Amino acid sequence: MNVLFYLVVSLIAFFLAYKFYAGRIERMFGAGDENEAPAVTYYNGIDYVPTKLSVVFSHHFASIAGAGPIIGPVVALIYGFAPAWVWIVAGAVFFGAVHDYTALFVSMREKGRSMAEVARISMGKAGFVLFILFTLTMVFLVTGAFLRLTATALTSVVDLDVIGLDKDQTILRTVADVKTGTIRAVIGGIASTSVIFITFMAPVIGYLLYKKKIKTGLAALLASSVCLFSVVIGFKYPLSLSPDHWMLILSFYALLAAGIPVWIVLQPRDYINSFILYAGIVLLTVAIAIGGFSGLAVGAPLINVEMGTTKLGLMWPVLFITVACGAISGFHSLVCGGTTSKQCASESDAKKIGYGAMLLEGLLAVIVLVVVASSLSHSDYLRIVFPDDPGVRSNPVLAFALATGRIMNSSLSVPAYLGTIFGILLVEGFLVTTLDTAVRLNRYLFEELWGVIFKRVPRLLRLYLFNAGLSVVIMYALAYKQAFFILWPVFGTANQLLAGLTLIAVSIWFVRRGKKASLITLLPASFMMTTTIFSLFYLLLKKDGYLATENYVLALADLCLIALAIGVVFIALRTIRNESRVAYEGRGKACK
Repeated sequence: MNVLFYLVVSLIAFFLAYKFYAGRIERMFGAGDENEAPAVTYYNGIDYVPTKLSVVFSHHFASIAGAGPIIGPVVALIYGFAPAWVWIVAGAVFFGAVHDYTALFVSMREKGRSMAEVARISMGKAGFVLFILFTLTMVFLVTGAFLRLTATALTSVVDLDVIGLDKDQTILRTVADVKTGTIRAVIGGIASTSVIFITFMAPVIGYLLYKKKIKTGLAALLASSVCLFSVVIGFKYPLSLSPDHWMLILSFYALLAAGIPVWIVLQPRDYINSFILYAGIVLLTVAIAIGGFSGLAVGAPLINVEMGTTKLGLMWPVLFITVACGAISGFHSLVCGGTTSKQCASESDAKKIGYGAMLLEGLLAVIVLVVVASSLSHSDYLRIVFPDDPGVRSNPVLAFALATGRIMNSSLSVPAYLGTIFGILLVEGFLVTTLDTAVRLNRYLFEELWGVIFKRVPRLLRLYLFNAGLSVVIMYALAYKQAFFILWPVFGTANQLLAGLTLIAVSIWFVRRGKKASLITLLPASFMMTTTIFSLFYLLLKKDGYLATENYVLALADLCLIALAIGVVFIALRTIRNESRVAYEGRGKACK
């Protein structure tokens, strides 16, 4: 099938969803700007900062997108193009966007509190403790998976002939493969330098935006210039470090970024990186359109369930936990309640940011799927993403980058090596934004947890360095000991399970305010809970699962997630039953 068919159908579905379905949710909640946003009410210049819509949208989008909507679809393509595409489109409309919008809205109505605090309001202290312990476990897994993946991608090398260059070229720095002697281009080094330059420039953009109050248009121009200049410097001075060194550097950066005001690094860095992502979405959309008019078709198998089952496991539930960001992601609720709800200047912005950003992420996932399925041969895809050599690491970022280079070359006449480097840059900045945002969120969660455990929290446990440092140490330990492909399934399961728990908490919050529980949140919650709890048992007990391979660290994490999830579900059902009984009795008294 021509690539244009899948792109156009996806765009129509997302447009109709935003216009009609999001409006229905907005009316259901009674959203209105007469309710002052917590960013205005509780302004403190550190976490609560009312922010221009374009800036907070960029921060939110960069934080939730990360590499998830790129990595997940690339890996899930092993089941065939059709299953992955259908789940992305339907998931984004009826699951992910609903989850993000309702989580953001409820957090804003609750003074910018986290979803764990919302769970306390909805389900009491026991629900809060279980929810926060579950969330901490999930974020440890996401940061561990992304730290390892980031370090691998920043050290990516590729054969020169694959990107259309000969061995005598002088454009890119090269190295010789120690085993075969093949000359390879150090494309990860360019991305490495770019990431460092953008990070150092973030405080400058933050200062100009928040202290000098420059116009948004000028800020956008400066941010775009920083992106472009970072690539130029990357070409001239590509940085080569080992993955282990990168893990240490990124861990130190995440520790630093977790405690300083959001306007210094977190917001401006996300803002700068968002322009790379926006450019990527536009350029790849144009490339797909031109390619479609030229007859470009999806070359990957439409249905490939047998191979997918062999490589990853049963399509249900594994497909639905592999494509997390892009369809639905519990991590988004942490961003909504952790940083975004404290920055939205008005309640009407919640639909644009919550529902709108998730649809844009769904579009990115569709684009990634179409690009890889149409521009990378199936044999190359398998060699890079599912290598037979146990000594070769899976590198889905490289698979996407190569496909990007090829479609930009065939459709836009951009040299393949430039397109490939652009693909790497498109992912790298957002892997880092996910890390720094996640560590900051874990810092919040630890602070909330100590507040419940101790009547008087010890001074040490109130220090940001202790809470952020604890998060970083656990993140590094997981990344150092576990490979990406081992961490991704349990992270994906925990992530989707958190989404289900969030939708349950939102539903209870709604019922507690005298409203009827809505199927808009309860149906996706039920599906995600069923899928993910089954997935946890599957990962634990299958023939090559955690118990069979004696991976006791992840087996323990898996068991903890099962126990915590069942505990939250039990409390949630009890709460809903009690609230429904109170409401019924109240109606009975009113009738008398």
